[in-house]
Amino acid sequence: MPRSQRRPALIHPEPDEFDLLDVLHALSDPTRMTIVQTLRAAPERACGTFPVEVAPSTLTHHFRVLREAGVIRQREDGNRRWTALRGEDLETRFPGVLDAIVTAYESELTRP
Repeated sequence: MPRSQRRPALIHPEPDEFDLLDVLHALSDPTRMTIVQTLRAAPERACGTFPVEVAPSTLTHHFRVLREAGVIRQREDGNRRWTALRGEDLETRFPGVLDAIVTAYESELTRP
């Protein structure tokens, strides 16, 4: 495939490069929280299969924010891109943060 038709390389920071404010920012959006909740229930998922109602370009943006913060890892497999939660890396770098945020978010969703 000619270079101009290849997708750009995916950037995944190392756990020691995670920044807490970047992680908090990545988790501050309802669409991104839906992605995280979905990945907590399923270890890996193809990008077009998430239960969100946004345009593909918007979904790509949300994946980029999560990926560059270190919340998710993505890999290419043919013409599909697979996404996985980096839960262990986040837990090692910021113990308890992901669980606390997801728990608080889910509590807000069930409030009357």
